[in-house]
Amino acid sequence: MNKILIAADHAGFVLKERLKDYLGKKGIGVEDLGAYSKERCDYPEYAYSLAKAISSGKYKRGVLICKSGIGNSIAANRVAGVRAALCYNLKAARLSREHNDSNVLVLGSAFVKTDLAKRMVIVWLNTNFLGGRHLKRIKLIDKRRSAK
Repeated sequence: MNKILIAADHAGFVLKERLKDYLGKKGIGVEDLGAYSKERCDYPEYAYSLAKAISSGKYKRGVLICKSGIGNSIAANRVAGVRAALCYNLKAARLSREHNDSNVLVLGSAFVKTDLAKRMVIVWLNTNFLGGRHLKRIKLIDKRRSAK
């Protein structure tokens, strides 16, 4: 797998740094889009930056982290071609890939602790999209998005 992107706001900074180190030790390249400290910042800037890079095709997958994950998932999903999935457990992470072909995993640092986040990212990265009836649904979503 090529490099993945990772970004977080101040509330997700510590988890981002831990995941970045962990993934590096696993041999997974990570491009860090910030934030680079725990100083208060605005999550939409990071979510849009990561989502635009995914949408452009330069990167295939990314991970976003903020306190709840909700704001990041809303912001990222406004960008065409992005399917950001807010997940709080392993099953949701796996299903987000199998059924929804998610290309952005969104984590809430208030709900997902480091050990679980590590396992979730690995499951998410190693799970393939099933296609079939799920592809039909992805196409329906894309059709509705372009009909605006």
